[in-house]
Amino acid sequence: MKPNSILFGMSFAVAANLAVAAEPAPVIEVIAGVPSSTATPSLTDQLVSLERKLDARNRAQVNVQQQLDELQNEVNELRGITELHTYQLSQVLDRQRELYQELDRRVSEALKPANQVPAATNMSATNSGNVNYSSNLTENEAYDRAVNMVLKDKRYDQAIPEFETFNQKYPNSSYAANAHYWLGQLLFNKGELAKARKEFDLVVNNYLDSSKRSDAMLKLAMVEQKENNPAKAVAIYKKLIAEYPNSSAAKLAQPRLKSLKS
Repeated sequence: MKPNSILFGMSFAVAANLAVAAEPAPVIEVIAGVPSSTATPSLTDQLVSLERKLDARNRAQVNVQQQLDELQNEVNELRGITELHTYQLSQVLDRQRELYQELDRRVSEALKPANQVPAATNMSATNSGNVNYSSNLTENEAYDRAVNMVLKDKRYDQAIPEFETFNQKYPNSSYAANAHYWLGQLLFNKGELAKARKEFDLVVNNYLDSSKRSDAMLKLAMVEQKENNPAKAVAIYKKLIAEYPNSSAAKLAQPRLKSLKS
């Protein structure tokens, strides 16, 4: 190789290196370790993302509103059903009240002596509205069973333990005063005066607002009269007439009181 050629080649290589060294190196701007090309999304991308979020929120609100509307419709339907059932129950209780008033009147007629039936009928018609009738079906059935032994079956002796069981099982029953009275009447008719006195005394002293209280006072005085306690009988008759002057029981008590005074 010729010396001139070698020198030319070396000169060319040096020139090329200088040219490369003179070119600036590529620079990538880094912000927080992220290339500048991806650091900040464009305004268009931001608007698109915001629109998507708003659209999703609007759809969610529509779904929630639809669910609320459906729930409101269901509530309205349930309210209507509840009102209907309340009305129907009220009708049933009204009918039941009428039936028990009739039962009470018929029991009174069945257990009264023949000469007292009209008075008992008038008393029931006047005072039966004061009785509160239970909405407890089991309690009603138990009372029905005892009453029907008197009215339908005429099994007066068997009705006694039935009323006793009812009074033990339902001591706070709305029928308690009536049940004690009818039990006392059954015992009175059977001649078990001591037991009858106990039942009538319960009605007089424990059920001051009962429509049976005046009748219980009358029967309590009659028990004392039969037991040869005229002073006690007179005191009870006077109390009855004073507290219930216009009652049928008071009208029945007046001739008995006169007979004891004479």
